[in-house]
Amino acid sequence: MSEPSTDDLTTSESLDEDVVLSSRARLARNVAKLPFVHRSTTDQRREAMTRVQPALESDAAAEPTSWIDLETATSMQRRLLFEQHLISRQHADAKGPRAVAVSSDQALSVMVNEEDHVRMHAMAPGLQPGLCFERIRTFDAAIEPQVEWAFHERWGYQSACATNTGTGIRFSAMLHLPALRITRELEKVRQAAKDLHLAVRGYYGEGSESSGNFYQVSNQITLGCSEEELLDRFVNTIVPGIIDYERSARQVLLRRNRIAVEDRIDRDLAILSSAKLLKVDEAMRRLSSVRLGRCLDIVKTPSLQVINRLFQEIQAGHLQNAAAKKLSPEESQAARAELVRKHIGHH
Repeated sequence: MSEPSTDDLTTSESLDEDVVLSSRARLARNVAKLPFVHRSTTDQRREAMTRVQPALESDAAAEPTSWIDLETATSMQRRLLFEQHLISRQHADAKGPRAVAVSSDQALSVMVNEEDHVRMHAMAPGLQPGLCFERIRTFDAAIEPQVEWAFHERWGYQSACATNTGTGIRFSAMLHLPALRITRELEKVRQAAKDLHLAVRGYYGEGSESSGNFYQVSNQITLGCSEEELLDRFVNTIVPGIIDYERSARQVLLRRNRIAVEDRIDRDLAILSSAKLLKVDEAMRRLSSVRLGRCLDIVKTPSLQVINRLFQEIQAGHLQNAAAKKLSPEESQAARAELVRKHIGHH
């Protein structure tokens, strides 16, 4: 398997790219007359794969995908897919029959036998959940005539997770919120999100911690609302509210002590430009600072797109894939530092 491309997901003309790294739309579906994955036998999970794979590979599919059997894939392949946000950690680490189908541009993936029999994801840079929704809806419409989904006339699409019952749609955005963390306002965002039935997760979604001050925000409830209603609320009310809050926090930081903000950013830039060893947490933290500086026009170069790519390229799986061998912890730190210096050092 070739390394997933990052170009499409790190290049954005969105006016909100200073805060929004990427958007996603996800549909949860289950095969009719089969138990949910967590209650399925090995044979039943294989049957789910047997029913789904032909639909994904047929000429009627909305777009071609490459089928990857995760049961036989190498740990390196699974790690790359996870770091690229094409599969979840749960899907990467699980045992038994499971797979993922990935589009040629690496912006659409279909997880088979994760929490649900099928979870379809479409991603796009910046704040473009509508674009993601159109892509995933077209893809689902092409598959549905070939696979009978578990559907209830009153409750909608059935899911192993109660919060996905109904439309089965979830919209999410990966937000960079360094100023809200520095000003200690993040807890207010979390509380507001809870009141609005939103989930706030870390860089790699459910079960992950925030890394680089990135937070994934998504709707939790899909029952009782149409896809269009959920999308409109998410893209026109929820995310813009958080964006405005983060931008206001950035201006507060500058008003309080601009010199201290510039000093912190310049120090992090200097360390990244000269470090010989970098652990991933430190690299993410300091790159987050440089990204903030770029958005505030304190740092002139590198471009936002270069910084965005680095967040993925410094992950252990990508480093080992580039080196074409397994790296020791110290070798990974050295390779990470060298990569960062290559893109930031001369600036």
